[in-house]
Parts: sequence; structure tokens; C-alpha cells
Amino acid sequence: MAKRLQRSIAYSCIAGIALFPALSANAAQVELSVYKSSNTPAANCPQKVIVTEQNAPYYEGGYTINGSAKLSSFAEPFTISNTDPFSVTWVANLKPAFSKCIAAGSIVKSGSEDKNSDFHLRVRFTGGKVFLILDMTGLKDANNFFPVITKKGVTAGNPTWSWGGTD
Repeated sequence: MAKRLQRSIAYSCIAGIALFPALSANAAQVELSVYKSSNTPAANCPQKVIVTEQNAPYYEGGYTINGSAKLSSFAEPFTISNTDPFSVTWVANLKPAFSKCIAAGSIVKSGSEDKNSDFHLRVRFTGGKVFLILDMTGLKDANNFFPVITKKGVTAGNPTWSWGGTD
């Protein structure tokens, strides 16, 4: 009886480990539409910016979202220009073809889901630079706390981040 229980537990653990990657591997492409300034309608600007956000493995009491942006098609390597408890801003020089762009953008889609109120990621193009902003202002988690940015960095010239909250 004890051996059968041990085997059942072992098989359950193996099955759980096999399922675990499927549960945590739900990366979503997050699309930010870019809206040009009416003052510079002829400027060459990207039409959209695509970043990736993915749920980290679940842990009891909270959640974490990991993100990254590979924007080398129009920008040089990024650095962090500003940070506070609510937000982080990355900045990069625009490549010459995009250097006259004056525009702003916000999230319009996450995965296959249209978004019209989730603006934790924004982008600005001005002064020959691009700014990617991760901002928790105005967001709340299930317990009415604002989500916290837990990681902010640059990997191989690209912005990387993690943020999370309580559930």
C-alpha cells in the first residue's frame, strides 16, 4: 500500500513537471500603435512597435510578468534614462532613417486581445530618440495595490523588465 502511494505521488509529480512549462509559456506579443504628430506628417516613423510579455511561473499570492523589447530595426542600443517606484523609461537614438520621427504610441493589442484601456507600456519618438516607458500609474492588482516593477534592465541593448502584483 505504501509503495503504491509513493508511486502515485511520484507519477503525479512527473505529470505536474511535464505540464508546468505549458502553464507558464504563454508569451504574448504586445502591439503598440504609433501615431505621428500632425506637425511632421511626412516623417518616417514605425507604424507599430511590438514587444513581448510573458507570465512567469505562478507562485502563491502573486504574479509576475516578464517583458522584453527588440527594437533594433529602428533604434540603436537602449539605456535606462529614468526610474522611480512607478515607472522606468528606456531611451535610444533613432537610426538615421527614423531620426525626424515625432510620434507617440500605446498598447492596442496583447496577443489576440484588443486593448483600449491598458496603457502600462507607451512609446515616444522625439528629438532623434525613442523612449519606451513602463508605467504602473493607474494600475491595480486584485487587492487594490499598484503593481511593482521588480526588474528593469538592458540585455544586449534591448529593454527588459518584470512587474507583478498580488492575487
